[in-house]
Amino acid sequence: MSANTNIRKVKSSEIELKDRLVSIQRVTKVTKGGRTFSFSAIVVVGNENGIVGYGLGKASEVTAAIAKGIEDAKKNLVKVPILNKTIPHEQIAKFGGSRVFMKPAASGTGVKAGGAMRAVLESVGVHDVLCKCKGSSNPHNLVKATVKALTEMRDAYSVAEVRGVSLKKVFNG
Repeated sequence: MSANTNIRKVKSSEIELKDRLVSIQRVTKVTKGGRTFSFSAIVVVGNENGIVGYGLGKASEVTAAIAKGIEDAKKNLVKVPILNKTIPHEQIAKFGGSRVFMKPAASGTGVKAGGAMRAVLESVGVHDVLCKCKGSSNPHNLVKATVKALTEMRDAYSVAEVRGVSLKKVFNG
């Protein structure tokens, strides 16, 4: 089974989404006439109930960059399995130089994750999880690696469906 068959795209029209600004950078372009400043913003949107998306917006003003990022994020929504406000199983993912490791946690643990990962996990609706970011902490790659890890998650129902067995047999072998 390829990774793309597991990704469940979602339309943004019927869902109420909350947006979180992950990072904003001032970018300078040096030209013959001097320096031109612009801004790039990484935004994560989610309904805090299993749907998340990220987007990048670039503009000459901060507010315009954020608005463009939100529009881009709404076009890239994916459905993620959540079990008892945590993730179904351990997961490792890599994007660029960023590696992320996620582990389900007991109720009451909270979101133990750093900046960019925390924004993604809170937007998707995970309340208890242990995470570690290794390698690059670049917010662009970290957000992409986190979303990649979440889209690779599978709950017991989908595993049973793919294997063509009952849910009881998935747990008992």
